[in-house]
Amino acid sequence: MNDQLKKTDKSFIPACPIPISQYSKILVAHGGGGKLMHDLLEKIIIPTFNNPELEARHDGAIIELGKTRLAFTTDSYVVKPLFFPGSDIGALAVNGTVNDLAMCGARPLYLSAGFILEEGLSMDTLWRIVQSMQRAAEVAGVKLITGDTKVVDKGKGDDIFINTAGIGIIEHGLNIGPSSIKPGDVIIINGDIGRHGMAIMSAREGLNFESTIESDCAPLNGLVLKLIESGVEIHCLRDLTRGGLASALVEIAETSNTGIEIEENAIPVRNDVRGACEILGLDPIYVANEGRMAIFVKSTDAKNAFEIINSDPFGINASIIGTVTDKHAGMVTIKSSIGISRIVDMISGEQLPRIC
Repeated sequence: MNDQLKKTDKSFIPACPIPISQYSKILVAHGGGGKLMHDLLEKIIIPTFNNPELEARHDGAIIELGKTRLAFTTDSYVVKPLFFPGSDIGALAVNGTVNDLAMCGARPLYLSAGFILEEGLSMDTLWRIVQSMQRAAEVAGVKLITGDTKVVDKGKGDDIFINTAGIGIIEHGLNIGPSSIKPGDVIIINGDIGRHGMAIMSAREGLNFESTIESDCAPLNGLVLKLIESGVEIHCLRDLTRGGLASALVEIAETSNTGIEIEENAIPVRNDVRGACEILGLDPIYVANEGRMAIFVKSTDAKNAFEIINSDPFGINASIIGTVTDKHAGMVTIKSSIGISRIVDMISGEQLPRIC
C-alpha cells in the first residue's frame, strides 16, 4: 500500500524544466516545427526517455538487429481541411511516414495506420481517404499491414486524425544523419519550397490567387534510393515539413555543431507562392513542404548528385543552396540578394497550424 502510494505521489516527479507560463504557448504551437516545440523535445521528451536512438535526433530511429539495420518511425496527421489542392490527409499520412524512413536512408517496407474517427464522420469521406492511402502506398512501394480504429464523441475529433508508423530496411553502409555532416558538404534541395503550406492556407481560408497552388506532397524514397545506388556519399537528409527549410537547417546545425551558409537567391520559390506569402506576411523559408528535402553530400559528389536529383520527377527545379562550414558552429546564416548575411532562427510557434 505504502509502496503504491509512493509510486503515484507527485512529489516523486522532478520539476518540469519548462516554465508553466510557456505551456499554453506550446499547446498553441501544436504540430511542431517552432522553437517552443523544439524546446519541448529537448527539455522534456529526450531527457526523460534518454537513449542513443533518441539522441540521434533524426526523422526515425535506426535499430540494429544482428547484421540487419532497420529504420522505425511514427507520425500523426491532423491537417485541416482534410482535402486540399494537390493532396489529402490520406496521401499525406502515407507519404509523410515514407519520407521519414527515406531520410534515414532506408527502403520503406511496411506501415501501420491508426484512425481516430469523430462520431458522425461520413462513410464516403472515410472511403475517399482510405482509397487515397492505398494509391499513395502503391506509388511509394509500401504495404499497410496493420492498424487500429477508435471513435470519439461528436465535437471531440474534428472528423478524423490518422497516425502512421513505418519500418524500413537499410541496405548500405552509409551513416546518414546530422552526426555525419562535415565542413565543405554541399546542400541541395530537390525543388521549390512553400507550396504545401500555401495550398493548405488557400483552401482553409478560401483565398483565391491567380493560379491554384497545389501541395507538393510526394514520396521521396525512390529518389533517395537512386542517389544511394549511384554511389553518392550522402551525409544527411532532412524533409522540410513543419517549420520549413529554415527550422530543418537550424536543427541540423545545432545537432551537428557545424555552421550552415545558404544563398537566398539560390532557394527556388514559385512566383505565386512568393506572392501569397507576401500577402499573408509569411517567409517562404519557414513554410511547410511535404515533398521537399535537404540533401547534404560530399563536395566531390555534388555535381553528380544534382544531376541525378534534377532528372527525377520529384527533383525538378532542384538547387544547390549552400554549404557546411566550420565557422559559427550551430548557426545558420543566409546571404541576401544584395550580399548581406543574417542569422536564421527558429520561429516561436508555427506560422501555419494544422498543416499536416
